[in-house]
Amino acid sequence: MSSENVGQHFVNIMNKELAELIKKSRTISWENFGKNIIFYHPGMFWYNGEWGNYPAISITGSHCELLCDHCKGKILESMISVSDSADLVEKCVNLEKKGNTGCLISGGSLQDGSLPWDEFIQGLETVKEKTNLFISIHCGILDYTTAKKLKKADVDQVLIDVIGDDDTLRNVYHCNFGIEKIKQSLDALNKANVSFIPHVVVGLDHGKIKGEYNAIDMIKKYNPEVLTIVSLMALKGTPMEHVALPNPNDIARILSTARIKMPDIPLSLGCARDKSNPKIDVLAVDAGVNRMALPSDEAIERAKEFGLNIMWQKTCCSLPIKK
Repeated sequence: MSSENVGQHFVNIMNKELAELIKKSRTISWENFGKNIIFYHPGMFWYNGEWGNYPAISITGSHCELLCDHCKGKILESMISVSDSADLVEKCVNLEKKGNTGCLISGGSLQDGSLPWDEFIQGLETVKEKTNLFISIHCGILDYTTAKKLKKADVDQVLIDVIGDDDTLRNVYHCNFGIEKIKQSLDALNKANVSFIPHVVVGLDHGKIKGEYNAIDMIKKYNPEVLTIVSLMALKGTPMEHVALPNPNDIARILSTARIKMPDIPLSLGCARDKSNPKIDVLAVDAGVNRMALPSDEAIERAKEFGLNIMWQKTCCSLPIKK
């Protein structure tokens, strides 16, 4: 079956209600953003025979105290490890010399869901002073004081996972607190006037749909720069290695609902998803997604069928297109 036929096949087999929801989402998207789509190639992925220009750095190495069931620190292993602020500055300077345009700075969580940003604030400030790198950080739980420090350090944007279900947060992340801490973190970022990109993980609770729609409602009271939808991956060596991953139709429904509830916010399909299943990508294009990381051939063909203006950028999908 050709890519074109695959794309249409995915649309034909869904139920009428979902097809109408996706069509409504697409119409809103095209009305507000035009018939455009940006495909992204993040720096931590080998794609089409090359690396992107936006690598990931871990400020905790491979260490994580929470060891969440969906990751168990596995994602950290592929990141560049830094030990302190001076090491962060040195490695960022070298990354720029090698042609990278920016980087994502993340790390493993402490027991309270936070990351040790205080130890790296000076390094972040120096990186912004010494380089032209665009800096994204994956923040974890944080308070207003930390949000203000990140703002002062001139961090360009902050990524934050928004979980909408207490049980999912406690059972998967092994936290002793509920989603109120995430709401407080969103409030802190908003009050500090930090540009932030919320991420909703579809199927985080062992592939089941639980708090995703509540997460969207938690986010829509703000005005985020972008909303990113990702979905559970079955990472080898984790308790979720063999779980049934979320149905692409469910992902499309959540993505379309987010578009309808937040018509003016750019919507992205992020790199964390089952990339062996092109139906996820095709339905996202059908729903009018504005951005997509690591698109499948089928998604690219679907975009061409719609006559979309296609742009490419070798960064994380949270970044705006370079003019």
